[in-house]
Amino acid sequence: MSKKINLWVLITGAVIGIAALVLTAFGNPANMGFCIACFLRDIAGATKMHTAPVVQYIRPEIIGLVLGSTILAVIRGEFKPKAGSSPATRFIIGAFVMIGALVFLGCPLRMVLRMGGGDLNAFVGLVGFALGILIGIFFLKKGFSLKRSHAVTLSDGIALPGIMIGLLVLLIAVPSVLAFSEEGPGSKHAPLILSLLVALVVGALAQRSRICMVGGMRDAVMFKDFNLLAGFGVIFLVVLVGNIILGNFKGFSANLQPIAHSSQLWNLLGMVLVGWGSVLLGGCPLRQLILAGEGNGDSAVTVLGMIVGAAFAHNFGLAGGADKLAEDGKTLVVGGIGDAGKIAVAIGFAVLLIISIINTLKQREAKKA
Repeated sequence: MSKKINLWVLITGAVIGIAALVLTAFGNPANMGFCIACFLRDIAGATKMHTAPVVQYIRPEIIGLVLGSTILAVIRGEFKPKAGSSPATRFIIGAFVMIGALVFLGCPLRMVLRMGGGDLNAFVGLVGFALGILIGIFFLKKGFSLKRSHAVTLSDGIALPGIMIGLLVLLIAVPSVLAFSEEGPGSKHAPLILSLLVALVVGALAQRSRICMVGGMRDAVMFKDFNLLAGFGVIFLVVLVGNIILGNFKGFSANLQPIAHSSQLWNLLGMVLVGWGSVLLGGCPLRQLILAGEGNGDSAVTVLGMIVGAAFAHNFGLAGGADKLAEDGKTLVVGGIGDAGKIAVAIGFAVLLIISIINTLKQREAKKA
């Protein structure tokens, strides 16, 4: 059984790496073939939840990931609507996970893609991500739980897949009601059909393999099981080798990497927030999309929380800004985040700490009773 599961994880990792390279070659921003945080942010902008003009586009990749998971889950008899595991708490955690990701400028998946592209800033993010996971594991060992979900009606299970279908209809049939970036990352995208088809395949494979970077690190620490983590090692290797073959790899550097900043403290702290929050949620942003596709209403609520978090991040200036060159074309201007973003990260840590403690104490009291 374990060998078969490992094979699916490795296959999924390889396909994700190849898919990221292909989508980037056909128009997606550099080192951003797939980025759950960035793409949910673009969707928030396209639906006018925020007004940042450079990050507005309905990303077919998100739609494809969810629907690919749904289709395979239905085929395999694994589409089982369930919910009720602290949905409001999950919504809040999802929002802060998104804020942390946008401080860093990428989700855990894009972090690996950036590493494969030679971005040393992403390795700093990896350290922060691992630290956040360790904090989350500490509370798991103390008994943290958001309680179990239970079976619900079909309408709850198809909520997020239905929203994705609606977004696809808007994008194809009535794009005039949406906002589209004319410059910046939101204006860079692969053709719609290619993005959708590639994401459908990746979504189906991710549903089959259960790939999750947070789950991989958690299992490695708690159970010495490196199964899921191996998939992300494959993604890194495929992207690194692919970039070298395509001539995109210029060596490892922290300077002027695509849509990245070298404010290392905030690269680290942003990903601490992502890692910690994702452990409490039970999966990384990619995994939340896949679970929502399987009918998990709690993950659907989490994804909606991420979209709202993205809107807050750009409406209130919380997101990171990329490094750039000054007007002289030589001097490096380090990006990062402003005071509002720093306060948001601090609030995020406080909120996660409160949630972690409350839901740990509740489980202890329940056991005593």
